[in-house]
Amino acid sequence: MPRKPRIEIAGYYHVVNRGVEQRVIFKEKEDYKKFEELLCTYAPSYGITIHNYCLMSNHYHLLIEIEKETLSKFMRQINMNYAIYFNKKYKRSGHLWQGRFKSWYVTDDAYLYTLILYIEQNPLKAKMVKKIEEYQYSTAHYFLNEEPIPICLKDSYMAQNYQNDKEAIEAFLYLPIDSSVLQQLKRGASLVEAPNIDKRPKEEDLKAIFENITDIKERNSKIVQAYKDGCSQHMMAKVLGLAQSTVSGIVKRYG
Repeated sequence: MPRKPRIEIAGYYHVVNRGVEQRVIFKEKEDYKKFEELLCTYAPSYGITIHNYCLMSNHYHLLIEIEKETLSKFMRQINMNYAIYFNKKYKRSGHLWQGRFKSWYVTDDAYLYTLILYIEQNPLKAKMVKKIEEYQYSTAHYFLNEEPIPICLKDSYMAQNYQNDKEAIEAFLYLPIDSSVLQQLKRGASLVEAPNIDKRPKEEDLKAIFENITDIKERNSKIVQAYKDGCSQHMMAKVLGLAQSTVSGIVKRYG
């Protein structure tokens, strides 16, 4: 059955995509920079305004604005070109992305402001940095560190509303997120929580977790928990000697 076409109207969109099986899609600084380069290269061609982005190790968040029905074409160009780059660099083949990107239309100003804060505070929430400006792969890094702002951000919300007022930008980005609005966003958009990479189980940790477990229900419960903690289905299948489809079925059934 063919996929339903996306309905695209002019306005702001929150766009999310992640690596297949939650795999890392940005391994080195060069990878993050390549994705940023693609954003800036193709945005003008599709009439896209990039307002905010945050690139995490296994997923990304974008806040972009469109004038015409170009969102799908733009994201297809970005994702395809990055996948080609990544697969060639790391000598791999197959799908890099979990599927088609997800996008949600920003309906009002409360949604917009909360979304900007959510995106920029992602690394802070994940305890990857102590200050928003310390994270190098988000838009806040450029504005708060007074670095040369990429041309693709010259029409962004922060550039247009705050110009070069670093103090005002900092005050805005450190505002607490309205919990009621955030809950509405999560229900409507199922936002991707920033993973705390320090807590992600490693292969040796998994072996210890599943060691001496003979009860199937207990095993399944631990599979689901490990998956929620950020462990890939591929690694669990390897450790447990199971087919990856079996692990995937357990996660879907009991997760």
